[in-house]
Amino acid sequence: MATDHSDRLTGLPTAPFLAADIGGTHGRVALMRAAYDGAHGIEMLAFRVFTCAAFARLSDLLQAFIDTEVSIPVKHCVLACAGQVMGDEVVNDNLPWSVDLSQLRHALGFDEVAVLNDFEALAYALEGPLGVGSRHLCGPEHASGGPTLVIGPGTGLGAALHVPGPAGGVVLPTEAGQMDFAPNSVREREVLAHLAPSGGYVAFEQIVSGPGLLALYATLCALHDETPELEAPEAITAAAMAGHDARAVEAVQIFCGALGSFTGNLAMAFMATGGVYLAGGFLSSIFDLLRHSDFEERFLHGRSARTLLAEIPVWVTEHGLHGVQGAARWYLRHGPGLFASQHALSSGVAS
Repeated sequence: MATDHSDRLTGLPTAPFLAADIGGTHGRVALMRAAYDGAHGIEMLAFRVFTCAAFARLSDLLQAFIDTEVSIPVKHCVLACAGQVMGDEVVNDNLPWSVDLSQLRHALGFDEVAVLNDFEALAYALEGPLGVGSRHLCGPEHASGGPTLVIGPGTGLGAALHVPGPAGGVVLPTEAGQMDFAPNSVREREVLAHLAPSGGYVAFEQIVSGPGLLALYATLCALHDETPELEAPEAITAAAMAGHDARAVEAVQIFCGALGSFTGNLAMAFMATGGVYLAGGFLSSIFDLLRHSDFEERFLHGRSARTLLAEIPVWVTEHGLHGVQGAARWYLRHGPGLFASQHALSSGVAS
């Protein structure tokens, strides 16, 4: 059952606490506390990025941060990660390990571990500096106001919606990355048939993510009776930017087009007149390819929807500190002691 997100405390915790943004590839950890600025702000005391695969358990990763960056006892922690809470465990296919909340509390001596979705945290970061440094991709330069989407492909595909309102508004996490992929071209139909030769369900996440890009590249090689030479999404994007691998170029083109359709679908569903932020270092690294791709045309869709979507700005922003900042904002807003470990999570990724 999802935790009630209504504000029920008037005070803010003053002791430092950990805020961790745990993705399939990287774990970003910060020591945070409420800022004494009279505006319910946050202050970051320390920050580090870790490679998740280098640790046997999440508790080991957090302990590494505590050993190097924390000199006072810390009793509270908020985790932003994708997955589903099953009993006392957070389970997600994109993480290198399951997350055992009881083990985490016991190993690190925490009084409380609060959990929220990783893209829910990014959406809360809209109330802070998420838009600073973002690059405009398409649509008008400025939003007219209204609901705002945060979307990001990485190890998985995450999305969340920020609805403005009193006291900062409301954030709605989603499972949008698990929606059915719909091909838009003959080539995409061939790709879909290769991925699901007997038919059935293929999620957008299987196309629009780092592993999805790798699957696209391998599929295109198979359709051309070629042996794949590239073994990582970063290698595919590098080859596409260099322009010397036709399969890599086509894979990135399909990826960008599918991302455009996915983003437009969500923008229509939620009437996201406040704009769309495409988050993550992955998209930032291919910004020029994205800008010259079919993303905008696919985002705009057609007929009457085009009029609405043409008025929605789309930006690309780095992931960076935003996940831990958003998690900290969520935690400070709702206060410690309010969260059951069964806070419902939706699928997403931070890479």
